[in-house]
Amino acid sequence: MKGKRLFILGLAVLVLALMLGACSTEEESTELNLLCVPQEEWCQGMKEEFENEFGITVNYVRMSTGEALARLEAERDNPQFDIMWGGPIDTYISGKGKDLFVPYESPNVDNLLDKDKYLDEDNYWAGIYVGSLGFATNEDYLAANPGLEAPTSWDDLLKPEFEGQLLVAHPSTSGTSYTALATVLQLLGEEAGWEYLNDYAGQVLQFTKSGSAPAKFVGAGEAAVGVVFSHDIVKQIEAGLPLVLSFPEDGTGYEIGGMSIVKGAQHPDAAEKWFDWALTPEAQALGPKYKAYQAPTVGGVELSYPELLEVNLIDYDFQWAGENKSAFVDKFSNEIAGADQLKE
Repeated sequence: MKGKRLFILGLAVLVLALMLGACSTEEESTELNLLCVPQEEWCQGMKEEFENEFGITVNYVRMSTGEALARLEAERDNPQFDIMWGGPIDTYISGKGKDLFVPYESPNVDNLLDKDKYLDEDNYWAGIYVGSLGFATNEDYLAANPGLEAPTSWDDLLKPEFEGQLLVAHPSTSGTSYTALATVLQLLGEEAGWEYLNDYAGQVLQFTKSGSAPAKFVGAGEAAVGVVFSHDIVKQIEAGLPLVLSFPEDGTGYEIGGMSIVKGAQHPDAAEKWFDWALTPEAQALGPKYKAYQAPTVGGVELSYPELLEVNLIDYDFQWAGENKSAFVDKFSNEIAGADQLKE
């Protein structure tokens, strides 16, 4: 009987040793599946930089914010992405509420300039850049309409001269456009805000899918004014398009671009490496190299265009905007303007 007990004990020790050996020799991931929201050039650049730094192959798909969240919801039972990077944190707050992400406490959160503002209290998301909303106006349209000036208030967008001349993205697909929607509701209050949004939608020539696209189309003369994040307007001005950048003096919203690790990620270790890396000064300093001029969220990085944040920013309530995102987008789509035939 004693011999039998010793045999069983020895067998248990052997099994434990084999299990520990398997854990210790488990290989690290050699690839990462990235759901990338910022502009294509920045996504591609960061992919290459990460690959060179860590030797991990990055497979990425670029989508606008609303599309990205919808994709994660559709794939929740079989996630195809490991991490989502970029897009306003309203979306990450909404995704956290839908159980699409997992918490991760990165050692690099200490690099953040303001943890209260740039870090989820439960570590579900972290901020990676900051950008303000602005107006992009075509210079040639202004020249053809003497006395008309670039808009400097939200009410200016409702001028008769801009009827059918406004290009904005649809909030169902674009984080940029949802930020504009939530900004108006916070500035005016919900009742007056929805009345304004109804009039605002009546000025729109066509809604776009991407939040940055209106700057390009307005610069090409397809419309007079676009509502876009200011760094995307700067990019098109630097590309030579005839645009004037202005801001609503009555207050403008802003974004904190975020990132989160996807629940059920196939390569969680690689996702954590990207998360850590994205919170370093070295990674955030790469933006201007790829024509991305957002402000960093970590210290040790020089701002490319500090004046883009030296405007009248409202006290934007990200938690409120995130918690109400689905309801507000549905209301806009069902009662004001559907998301059919979006311009790409």
